[in-house]
Amino acid sequence: MKQLDSRNLLTRRALLGTGLSAIAFAASPLAAIAAPSDFEQWRENFHRRALASGISEATWNRAMAHVEPDMTVFKEIHNQPEFKEQIWQYINRRVSDWRVIHGKEALKENAALFARIEKDFGVERGTLLALWGVESAYGDPVVQKNHMRPVFPSLAALAWNEPRRKAYWESELINALRIVDRGWSTPEEMRGSWAGAMGHTQWMPEVWLHVGIDYDHDGKISPFGRPDDALGSTAKYLVGRGHYHRGEHWGYEVRSPNGAMSGSRTYAAWTAAGVRRADGQAFPQPNASARMWEPVPGGPTFLLGPNFFSVRSYNPAMSYALAICHLGDRVLGGGRFIQPFPGSERALTLAEVQEMQRRLTKAGFDTGGTDGRVGNDTMKAIRNYQTKVGLLPADGYGGLKVLARLRRDT
Repeated sequence: MKQLDSRNLLTRRALLGTGLSAIAFAASPLAAIAAPSDFEQWRENFHRRALASGISEATWNRAMAHVEPDMTVFKEIHNQPEFKEQIWQYINRRVSDWRVIHGKEALKENAALFARIEKDFGVERGTLLALWGVESAYGDPVVQKNHMRPVFPSLAALAWNEPRRKAYWESELINALRIVDRGWSTPEEMRGSWAGAMGHTQWMPEVWLHVGIDYDHDGKISPFGRPDDALGSTAKYLVGRGHYHRGEHWGYEVRSPNGAMSGSRTYAAWTAAGVRRADGQAFPQPNASARMWEPVPGGPTFLLGPNFFSVRSYNPAMSYALAICHLGDRVLGGGRFIQPFPGSERALTLAEVQEMQRRLTKAGFDTGGTDGRVGNDTMKAIRNYQTKVGLLPADGYGGLKVLARLRRDT
């Protein structure tokens, strides 16, 4: 397996932000902006480079000969989501009722696949379910239809005229052409975020080429369609890059009599120091090691094992890894954190989110649907409503305060 370097990890970080993933990157309507004339000169030069890299003329003609650059990517790359979330807000949005409910359904429908992955790679099913749920809403076709765009126009624009990382985008465009050349996908199927991440677990073309495996044995590797390749390959990624430990849980919420303590110790040593699981149960593997983390003073405290940091290799934000690990626990029947974050609200139920979306829509703030999922459209609608009624801070977070005000106003 080819390891991804830090440059590629940073691109994934820029793409996914802090775990908003596919749902958060709603594709804007293509702007009516003409491509400058030097695009054609760039295309001609890049054509020669692609052929020299082994891309066939037929693949070039199919994917690039007539492509027009998606000029809206330059707005996207400079206009990342403006929402500044506290960690409890971040977790509430990702560990939502919708994701928990649909995660249980996804597990039931794919039980044999998750059992096979656990046997082959040792990656706990809850972790993969949560990654799948956050990255693409368990492969929901609505996400593909409403929040994805053709990747060749996007990558062509970036490779042509994104000066800070031009070499990277050119490399990813060559990788995308290689995927078509190998017959693994088509330009029409290859739809993704503005930066080119695709499928169930949001692969960039390099990940597709160098980490992907044909886990369903259909003769090609694909993050689309059946989830086998995407989930099997993601498990391989967590083991190979993230050094996932078979049979270990990611960690536990704990209570510490002496506050947060530094260093890595075995769970037995933590127990000897007076640290206990918040739910009162014993640590099942006393000889495994973990380190303590208190995200916010006065909030929940955690002992984090190696598998937490394996998840973090997928996206380097600590909040992302905590949300993934917590969502995985919740899908498998675990409870909410016992110690609340300071100033936090409980997460809205699915019915409450849908009510909030209906009331916002009725009041003239388009949420892009009323299915109980909170993506960028709903967050923008909430922020616009907060601004209009003077509900500060206008942070786009839809919680109990927003719902209460909507009930009063509408």
